[in-house]
Amino acid sequence: MAEIIQRDGTWAFDGSTVRITPGLHRSVPLFRQTYGEIAVPLEAVAGIVYEPERKRGRLRLRLREGSDPLLQATGGRLPDAADPYRLTVDVDRSGVAEYVAEEVRRALLLDQIPKEPARTYLLAGPPVPVSVRSSDGTVSFDGVHVRIDWADTSDRVKRATGPRIIAVGDLVQVEWLPNSGYEDGFLRFVTRETVFSKLPPEKDPYALDLWGSTRRDLLTALVAAAVTARLPHPSTRTGEHVARERPALTAAAPPASDRHDVLLRRLRELGELHRAGVLTDEEFALTKAAVLRDF
Repeated sequence: MAEIIQRDGTWAFDGSTVRITPGLHRSVPLFRQTYGEIAVPLEAVAGIVYEPERKRGRLRLRLREGSDPLLQATGGRLPDAADPYRLTVDVDRSGVAEYVAEEVRRALLLDQIPKEPARTYLLAGPPVPVSVRSSDGTVSFDGVHVRIDWADTSDRVKRATGPRIIAVGDLVQVEWLPNSGYEDGFLRFVTRETVFSKLPPEKDPYALDLWGSTRRDLLTALVAAAVTARLPHPSTRTGEHVARERPALTAAAPPASDRHDVLLRRLRELGELHRAGVLTDEEFALTKAAVLRDF
């Protein structure tokens, strides 16, 4: 077995699986500690490299496209420190890091692992149920339904609509962008009815606006990955399924009658909130204009 143990974590390779265990030191990001141990089958690996530096090096594992729901959900947007497939290596252990990398590369050649995109997820993703409290509310996923409970600081329109419950079968995709500390992020659940919606995250009742603690908000990627793992694999998406990278070009527009029904339902909901005094005249006008513009 090839193994390297560092403060940042432990990587062990037994010939068929790369087992990644995050370190317990306080310097290890909360996201990696919460995500926990990952068992990466050799068939999911596209390559591995050790990058030496003056004081510390980095061991990086590259996975095949489409093999991991976490990478699919986050789209390569995880900060380097939170990336579970990256290990910081002390300079005096560079020889061990090179040995681990060489053992994995040798196994990839012997087993003739293809490098093209995987046609199914080869990693399971985070276990369920999973629940994360973010700056905009608490999002939970039990494997069947996504539930969003809004925080007191959420937009009043979101709070007025109450908890949002979405069945996995109604979802087309999950969109995730981290809170960088300089710009807000979001976690958006795209359904067949909202696939063409352009509401900003702070107003969208199907999205969490991530503007608070970057450390805490990053955990929403756990929910994004868990849901993504239970959606159709990107290689099987056609018609109503939306590709992450180019949703406007690959999504099939719903029939005009369906879009008309959705529009009327949303306008009725807004009208009820306005009559009940939940929305001011200005808020009602702005939200109504945004809904009409989306359609």
